[in-house]
Amino acid sequence: MIIAVSGTPGVGKTTVSKILSERLGYEYVSIKDFALAKGIGEKVGDEIEIDVDELSRAVGEEFSGRDVVIDGHLSHLVPADVVVVLRLHPKMVAERLESRGYPRKKLAENVEAELVDVILVEAIEENENVIEVDTTGKTPDEVVDEILSLLNSGVKRRVGIVDWSWAYDDVVQYLMLGGD
Repeated sequence: MIIAVSGTPGVGKTTVSKILSERLGYEYVSIKDFALAKGIGEKVGDEIEIDVDELSRAVGEEFSGRDVVIDGHLSHLVPADVVVVLRLHPKMVAERLESRGYPRKKLAENVEAELVDVILVEAIEENENVIEVDTTGKTPDEVVDEILSLLNSGVKRRVGIVDWSWAYDDVVQYLMLGGD
């Protein structure tokens, strides 16, 4: 089974993916490392630009029929049996990205993306089986417990459980309203 773990930067994808793969006995795959190893991605400044169509093709070829957890904020765009979209209160996303030294513009883009469900919407458009999980106030082990509980009970689709519209006032200072 291919499980893709996606979400806005800062929501806990890597930590959760590593624990999940360990608990399931699945191979862990970083989408970023895979793309670079296959020559699908290239470093441009501090970022990696990835050809998503080529990434999707390569993931399908490489991991079809294998048990893997694929970690990365583009993983919802590759072939997977189930996509887990991790969500986190946008203010916590801002604080985590700020502590990682993200430039103001990139921080604002990611806070806005979490606020308005960008990754979730893309995941739903690309995949039949999407499970949304709110990580706010939970330890990584609690998040993995929730994911495993949902998977073991046969849940294939659970979306619409998170609504950050009420949190706008909490994050307005992180947004870049009116442009640069």
